[in-house]
Amino acid sequence: MLTLLLKEFRVFFSSLIAYVVITVFLVANGLFVWVFPGEMNLLDVGYANLDTMFALAPWLYLFLVPAVCMRLFADEQKAGTMELLLTRPLSDMKIVFAKYLAGLLVVFFSLVPTLLYFYSVYQLGSPVGNLDAGAIWGSYIGLFLLGAVYVSIGVFASSLTENQVVAFVLGLVGCFLLYSGFEYLGQMESLRSFQNGFIGLGIQEHYHSISRGIIDSRDLVYFVSVVMIFLLMTRMVIQSRKW
Repeated sequence: MLTLLLKEFRVFFSSLIAYVVITVFLVANGLFVWVFPGEMNLLDVGYANLDTMFALAPWLYLFLVPAVCMRLFADEQKAGTMELLLTRPLSDMKIVFAKYLAGLLVVFFSLVPTLLYFYSVYQLGSPVGNLDAGAIWGSYIGLFLLGAVYVSIGVFASSLTENQVVAFVLGLVGCFLLYSGFEYLGQMESLRSFQNGFIGLGIQEHYHSISRGIIDSRDLVYFVSVVMIFLLMTRMVIQSRKW
């Protein structure tokens, strides 16, 4: 499994995919946090936090993560190497997990450089270090877990088709529905009585909960469960090709 993971990881960083994704993520966040004037600009607001980045990042990942994951299985199917991959001495779940971890590593490496933003905000506090570090670290954990769910959706979407564009669109729609779809359903007048239940099924509620700096086991169970559900569905799709 490690060999497959390293192979997928090298593919990401031997092409422009990972570099483009990480660059777009950092530049977009940097522009809104530091450059564009307005309520989202940290220097204009004058309050030491990274709320803008953590509000914007889920929407950026909504597009960038499916773009990272769209080739993982779709490319294998289009190139005709899927059958060869399945003959390796690896279980279907290990193949799925190796590709999933490769995509997750790209998400991780896109987050690491933003620690420079954290350091900058820390230094800008008056006095230095006057910020809610607990909430910021909680937001980082929540954002990584959100990225983990997005990657699992992207991997599942990629397993459904050999067309990378279709895989991207499916991944994008899936991520959007899970992030905001249940929130919109809960706001519908006819479904108001089920509002709390619908909101609890979406990522947004659990992401905001962790972003407060409180790591609740219910939120962790939610993220892990959603990831496992999509990985298991991906395995089912892969296994169906053997029938």
